[in-house]
Amino acid sequence: MSMDQAREPLLKKNEAGVVTLHLNRPLQFNALAEELLHALRHELDAISTDDQVRCVVLSGAGKAFCAGHDLREMRSQPDRDYYKSLFTRCSRVMQGIRELPVPVIARVHGVATAAGCQLVASCDLAIAAESARFAVSGINVGLFCSTPAVALSRNISSKRAFDMLVTGRFIDAATAAEWGLINEAVADDDLDAAVARKTAEILAKSPAAIRYGKRMFYKQQQMGLADAYAYASDVMAQNMMEEDASEGIDAFLEKRDPRWCS
Repeated sequence: MSMDQAREPLLKKNEAGVVTLHLNRPLQFNALAEELLHALRHELDAISTDDQVRCVVLSGAGKAFCAGHDLREMRSQPDRDYYKSLFTRCSRVMQGIRELPVPVIARVHGVATAAGCQLVASCDLAIAAESARFAVSGINVGLFCSTPAVALSRNISSKRAFDMLVTGRFIDAATAAEWGLINEAVADDDLDAAVARKTAEILAKSPAAIRYGKRMFYKQQQMGLADAYAYASDVMAQNMMEEDASEGIDAFLEKRDPRWCS
């Protein structure tokens, strides 16, 4: 890594359509300072319009995935308007992950605490090392993790989420997998291989179908049952008109691998 790269709060790598966004504040356990939030928002905006991107991996440098907001930076500006702006900007980053047309995978090691746990919960998929730990620990410093609660409570049950929020206790990766915060916990040495296997599975599928599917999946969750089925039926009909759907069905009937068009 060059000296210039070492100073950048976020590093980006694109390999064959898989973009890795690497949080790069290792000495601060990748705390989400304003500069890092700005860089994340910028890259998410760029990815959202890049049809060549198929998948995004979010990872962290050093000993931790992400330790939440930068408390030192926050305390240096004790102003309500500043705090409201900061939390709003962070929330936009979390929503930006969900709004991307491609899957986002959190590669988690070390700790993911407070807004770092929120970041994991906001990703579409998450794979963690067995040694990773998760908490929404703001309560320990007199701050209820209200914005992390939004993402957390959409991943795990209300009682489990509230318990974490009012106690600040850590859960291990196996528990996080059991509760649904992450998809799987793997041996520390297997973390990169597990993420690579998941990206390969995604790359093997139709890009068009995945883009239709991610948008539909989250939108229908906010609807009543009848509206959700009506919306999903319309999306599926649109998807059927794509060349990839024709190719995929023909390939299945002809017992061969599909050659995706999109």
